[in-house]
Amino acid sequence: MGVIHASAIVRNPAEPDKAWEGKFLVDTGAIDSLVPRPHLEAIGLQPRGQRLYELADGSEVSFDVTTAEVEVMGQIAGATILFGEDDTEPLLGVTALESACIAIDPHSQSLFKRGSSRL
Repeated sequence: MGVIHASAIVRNPAEPDKAWEGKFLVDTGAIDSLVPRPHLEAIGLQPRGQRLYELADGSEVSFDVTTAEVEVMGQIAGATILFGEDDTEPLLGVTALESACIAIDPHSQSLFKRGSSRL
């Protein structure tokens, strides 16, 4: 599958008027999403803990994490967001996509809204 990018908005759930919109790499290998730290701090989000993640090369890295609202294609979902380095490309993980009822079409290399949610 090729590279898919999507616009998404990350909102502070405690202050929904504080948001950051950016272009995200859709990463089907990532569970959670990642945003550069300065963007999260600018909308008032602070770390709520740390988690250990295994990277594609097998190495393990600890990230600060928080929760936020993520909006993709007009669909809103709660998501775990990792605090990335300042120059890191934002990543949109599968949990946010699935929670927002967004699916990936590998043939057209695009995202689409699913007709209904699965429980």
